[in-house]
Amino acid sequence: QVQLVESGGGLVQPGGSLTLSCAASGIIGFYVMGWYRQAPGKQRELVATITSGGNTNYADSVKGRFTISRNIAKNTAYLQMLSLKPEDTAVYYCNARTGPLSPNYWGPGTQVTVSS
Repeated sequence: QVQLVESGGGLVQPGGSLTLSCAASGIIGFYVMGWYRQAPGKQRELVATITSGGNTNYADSVKGRFTISRNIAKNTAYLQMLSLKPEDTAVYYCNARTGPLSPNYWGPGTQVTVSS
């Protein structure tokens, strides 16, 4: 059974930084892992994705501030977030797929709050 567990969320002041981690278990490897976020009253949106080959994709709103990376041996993905803004406040969800046609697996989410 595939399980994703996020960690690293919390409260940070504007301009601060956080690094989220997503540990995957129950799979040998992943095809793509990513981070999505959902703010109150808004739809879930893509933040960043990374393929097993290391190709990355970012939402325009986070380009230059966020960096996604992965440790294949540990089946773990990371999201380094710099220069955080209040509008980055959301629940951040880890997502993974084991193949191009596999189902989406989701973690339970971790809250990130950017506020002074």
